[in-house]
Amino acid sequence: MSVPRAAKAPIALVWHLATAVGLGAWAILAPGVPASLANSLTALAAAGVLGVVVSALGGRGGGGLVVAWGASAAAAGMLSGGLAGPLAIWCFAPAVAAGLLHRRALLPLGAGVSVAAVGVVALGNLFAGGIPVPTFPALQAVSAVALVLGFAAGLLAFRATVARARKREERAELALDLLDRQPQRLLALDRTGGVFAAFGASPEPPSGNLVGRNLGHLVADADLPNLAQALHDAAQDGEAEVRLRARRAAGAAAEDQWLDVVLRRAGDSGLTALIRDAGTQHAREQRLEAARIAAEQRDAGKSRFLANMSHELRTPLNAIMGFSDIMRQRLFGPLGDRYAEYSEMIHESGSHLLELINDVLDMSKIEAERFELSVERMDAREAVNAVLRLMRGQADRAGVNLRGVLPPDDLTVDADRRALKQITLNLISNALKFTPRGGAVTVTLQTSGESLELIVGDTGVGISAEDLHRLGRPYEQAGDADQRAAGSGLGLSLVRAFAELHGGGMQVESTLGAGTTVTVRLPVLAEAPGRRRQA
Repeated sequence: MSVPRAAKAPIALVWHLATAVGLGAWAILAPGVPASLANSLTALAAAGVLGVVVSALGGRGGGGLVVAWGASAAAAGMLSGGLAGPLAIWCFAPAVAAGLLHRRALLPLGAGVSVAAVGVVALGNLFAGGIPVPTFPALQAVSAVALVLGFAAGLLAFRATVARARKREERAELALDLLDRQPQRLLALDRTGGVFAAFGASPEPPSGNLVGRNLGHLVADADLPNLAQALHDAAQDGEAEVRLRARRAAGAAAEDQWLDVVLRRAGDSGLTALIRDAGTQHAREQRLEAARIAAEQRDAGKSRFLANMSHELRTPLNAIMGFSDIMRQRLFGPLGDRYAEYSEMIHESGSHLLELINDVLDMSKIEAERFELSVERMDAREAVNAVLRLMRGQADRAGVNLRGVLPPDDLTVDADRRALKQITLNLISNALKFTPRGGAVTVTLQTSGESLELIVGDTGVGISAEDLHRLGRPYEQAGDADQRAAGSGLGLSLVRAFAELHGGGMQVESTLGAGTTVTVRLPVLAEAPGRRRQA
């Protein structure tokens, strides 16, 4: 919806309203005003009222307003003593009104009408020289101020209009430049295929510019009927697409060049045509497809590399951990305290490294879509209990109360036992990492509708809002530098991946400084809870 011109430039409305009210009030209320001067002021006020109406209508009828100002000013000048009278200055009102309406086309008319008004008043002086000249210096001063203010406002409005027009021209030039630079041929046509605008440079017509010619000049004679049918279909249906053979230039190779032409209806009597070189488009599509295949191959190669390296690293790492375990248990005799401490550190570091390698290996298999679930029927409580027993020692060393809330009855599920343990292990490890001494981590296993629900909540430091949305992506971590250094950033991403492989999902809720709760829902219940209790 277009905005009325009065809304864009309310100064025209304000100036005309002030003029109408001021001049009308002067004619009625000022003492000692002769009848001829009062009539003159009334005529000018009437022009001001007309200006209010025209301004409110968005400038429609601006030419009539300019002429009305000229007639009113000429009459007022002749009735109030001619060029020497107090109202002669209003002969410039037509030019001021034209400037206030923000329409460049009215400016010459306003200037011409103002000159004509001055001429009419001068002729009136010449043929009626006996008219007395009233002396109202205050009225002359107010009139001069009003017209100067209107002229200044009109000048500013004109400059703003020129600036807007220049900006529109610059944008139009930019748009035309972009159209000319685009790699396809874009034509504006009439219904018969006549070209009146052309943009782009591909495909190149065989004989120069098409403007003023016909689209058929691009097309081989044998395909002209197909082009005519496409033009007709586009005019009737609004759109048509056709593949045509291009006209061969003199001396060109005998091989056919094909053009894809998309025609669309534009307005009541026009069409647009987008022309692509079918061979060039096919080559572009082939390049994109080759780039996609290369990217997929690189990604698959990365996953294979990670899988192979993880395997190669895990084999000697198992030996390191085995020998260090023998040493720390002193199976072949006593060790000095220093060596015992070293063997303990070697075993802990190896365990941590093995966990990272396993995470990387699992993620690489998942990304390569090579991870297969080993689904079996089992009691979910056993898997979660095993992880709780494994992590209780770490929780005690960290000074964190680890608590499990599990149902008393069997919780039979069809799921991958290792994946369920890994989900629980990763969630508890994360919770312990972010929970300070004296805090608590609670693991809840329950049913929710037809899904198994595993909830791990902690009273730790929480996760900031800017970190929360990144969690669950591979190698993304939250917390400070020390906390980030304690892991690979794969824990939650593996939890999410394992959950999605089971057809479920993961949800993270956290408040900074108050703790975090991670909920994993898996639709893996073997049978409805009510039926299981009856059995």
